[in-house]
Amino acid sequence: MSSTDPVLLSDDKTVQETFSRMIDETLQAVFGSFSDDSAFSGIDPYELREKIGSLGFLPENGKGFEEVLEATKRDILPHMLRTWSTKYMPHLHSPVLTESICSELIISCFNDSMDSWDQGPAATELEESMVHGLCGLFGLPKDTSDGCFTSGGSQSNISAIIAARDWYCKEKFNWDVKMNGLPPEYTKLRVYTSEISHFSMDKASHILGMGYAAVRKIPVDSRCRIDLKAFERMVEEDVKAGLYPYCAVATFGTTDFGSIDDAEGMRKVCDRYGMHLHGDAAYGSGLIMSARYKDRIAAVSLCDSITVDFHKMFLLPISCSAILVRDAKRLKCFELHADYLNREEDEEDGYINLVGKSMQTTRRFDALKVFMAFQTRGADGFGRIIDTAVGNATYFYGRISKDPAFYAPVEPELSSVVFALEGGDELNKKVRRHLLSNGTVIGQTVMDGRVMLKFTLLNPNLTHEQIDAVIADIKGAGSKLA
Repeated sequence: MSSTDPVLLSDDKTVQETFSRMIDETLQAVFGSFSDDSAFSGIDPYELREKIGSLGFLPENGKGFEEVLEATKRDILPHMLRTWSTKYMPHLHSPVLTESICSELIISCFNDSMDSWDQGPAATELEESMVHGLCGLFGLPKDTSDGCFTSGGSQSNISAIIAARDWYCKEKFNWDVKMNGLPPEYTKLRVYTSEISHFSMDKASHILGMGYAAVRKIPVDSRCRIDLKAFERMVEEDVKAGLYPYCAVATFGTTDFGSIDDAEGMRKVCDRYGMHLHGDAAYGSGLIMSARYKDRIAAVSLCDSITVDFHKMFLLPISCSAILVRDAKRLKCFELHADYLNREEDEEDGYINLVGKSMQTTRRFDALKVFMAFQTRGADGFGRIIDTAVGNATYFYGRISKDPAFYAPVEPELSSVVFALEGGDELNKKVRRHLLSNGTVIGQTVMDGRVMLKFTLLNPNLTHEQIDAVIADIKGAGSKLA
């Protein structure tokens, strides 16, 4: 395809044949970009930076698709991260189900937008259907709950904190934040979250104009769950000091440890003080699909809002998340009518405009990915995927917790295991870099001032034999680099 060829899809058969060929050539380029099971080429960052920099930015004349694809195939694809590799395990960054890749093609071909019904009729109706199905799946009341898809856990969490703040200000001060801005008492508002919760809670408080000082960090116990008594004490002391606790966050799967907070206990405290309880289940929401493990997140149904990420344990392409709320009215904080977009008379006639529930205006049809994956795999298929991930983490922890060469402080509840080789911080840093240069990618974090390594095991193709092999590689590298 030359730079002068048609650039848009149409009903022209020649264009369709050309596009089909482009898709096939692209797939072949992807398949040809790797020849083993490694997760990464191991290239040095300076060498890769030079290689990418040499590709240029905007040529005076277009080069045509074939030449651009060839350059991409030569210099970019071989050094991309291969998330499907069983040697990739550092982050909450999953491989993707094949049917969801096909759904991405559909989404990109049609390019429907989720802000108004006339920009995505079928897309709007499917998102509404999937949102209500998700509310039921997570135990929220059918008659009052609602939600919308978002770009990821951060946006879902920030949306929830905004909704909680606006609801509380109306209930407590009879103050409409959307119309009048922050209330006079805004410097006294407080949100409570685990000291190891996701940083988006701090980011939300900054964006909302209250700053990091408004975020109260709750200490955790030996299993990295919030200390419920400390939470109660903090709220009580703050109320006595004239502060206003408006929201608490229960984490269903902390980023590093996969630990699950006591949301049932937190619910009681929130009810006592009139607070909104948000459930950050970006990581742990996948357990809802497992008959064996879903009881671990059963208390998520007690929350006023829930973050669900599908690009983690559900194995869908980035980005795909949702914010669900027990009371649909709490999403009214995002509602604003524009004559060119979401006219009130259209909504009165049954046209749904989803822009009124979202921080975003233009938004992708991500619900299609969830629909196609759910329909393809079913509850039983997803259950097997989740059971494998949690089972692999349990197996890995069982192996290293009994090995004197390792320190493994926290038994996993999800699929993350934090550990270290005995031998000091520098040795663990060197081991991680050594594995990276050889195509195995694992994580690194800090616990109590100590450098730790981390496995986040999301890949259902990972076997116990492969886990054993990585353990052997780590121990071998440790001996070599000590």
